[in-house]
Amino acid sequence: MQTAQHVLSQSETIEIFKTFDTTEHENLVFCYDKPTGLKALIGIHNTVLGSALGGTRFYNYANEADAITDVLRLSRGMTYKAAISGINLGGGKAVIIGDPEKLKSEAFWRRYGKFVESLNGKYITAEDVNTNSQDMEYISLQTKHVAGKPEHLGGGGDPSPVTAYGVYLGIKASVKAVYGNDSLNEKKILVEGIGSVGSHLVERLAAEGAKVFITDINQFKIKTLTAKFPTVEAVKRETSHDLDVDIYAPCAMGATVNSNSISRLKCHIIAGAANNQLEHEEQHGNMLKEKRILYAPDFLINAGGVINCYQEVVGYNREQSFYRTEKIYDRTLEIFQKAKDENISTHKAAVKLAEERIQSIALIKTKK
Repeated sequence: MQTAQHVLSQSETIEIFKTFDTTEHENLVFCYDKPTGLKALIGIHNTVLGSALGGTRFYNYANEADAITDVLRLSRGMTYKAAISGINLGGGKAVIIGDPEKLKSEAFWRRYGKFVESLNGKYITAEDVNTNSQDMEYISLQTKHVAGKPEHLGGGGDPSPVTAYGVYLGIKASVKAVYGNDSLNEKKILVEGIGSVGSHLVERLAAEGAKVFITDINQFKIKTLTAKFPTVEAVKRETSHDLDVDIYAPCAMGATVNSNSISRLKCHIIAGAANNQLEHEEQHGNMLKEKRILYAPDFLINAGGVINCYQEVVGYNREQSFYRTEKIYDRTLEIFQKAKDENISTHKAAVKLAEERIQSIALIKTKK
């Protein structure tokens, strides 16, 4: 295994360290293996609460700079996700650069597993975009620092049903805050992205009588869901943000809540599964506050997956995963109240609560 093969220019190095000053990451690790074509980055943001856990995202990034930006944003979000959920894990994330359809193989994943193992437990990997439990099985042949393994290996398998359940509860809590009760019957909801989590979420929303609009690049998934549920309707991605809906649920890639989309959205609530939904956290968090669109912080309501992985780390129990995830409902309402009391955005309120827990534990660890 060859590591840190990419030699950064002076300007690239300066920009990365500027970013570190802002995000306060502990490590950014590079991995390269020529025989398998593996090009990976692992961002370790904070390990005060425990080992940094976060999934491995496999994506054909336009360039390395985009991959670095993504891994830093995602790993920071994982820190807050674990902290606000009350679990004893830090925040990390990995991204692999390339086409998963062309590069995936047993040798590829075992090489990656050896790299994860070289970090000596500081980082625990799991599933994310374009990775699955079979991939985690191959990784587990080289390292024990992996979650999301198949059930026959004692793992939790696919975490997406648990993630979707948490997002569903976050939506219900948001509806209660806006409308006075949490019924989703006849609520109009746009779900953007119907991958594993999005599909499970649509099923829950449709079962409760919501009118669900879906958009995705995968036409087969769209046809499957619209055929299965009469209250589910496909819409064009280009005009989806212009729909007159009650709730917008981003469940694909991040940064879809931005100046352009906020100016077009007619919803009262944003609550979805995607990570890093706000393109610029402070700016767009405040814009939503001013427009009176209630935002359920992504790292709070999509935490079911990391909760499920945590259960795998301490001894897997599916019922316990769902039980811990149920707490998202009350915590979401708590965040909304904190934001109201302090006259700040809901995103800032959630970040403050997460950072308070991290800082309190850090103080305990530094005291003799």
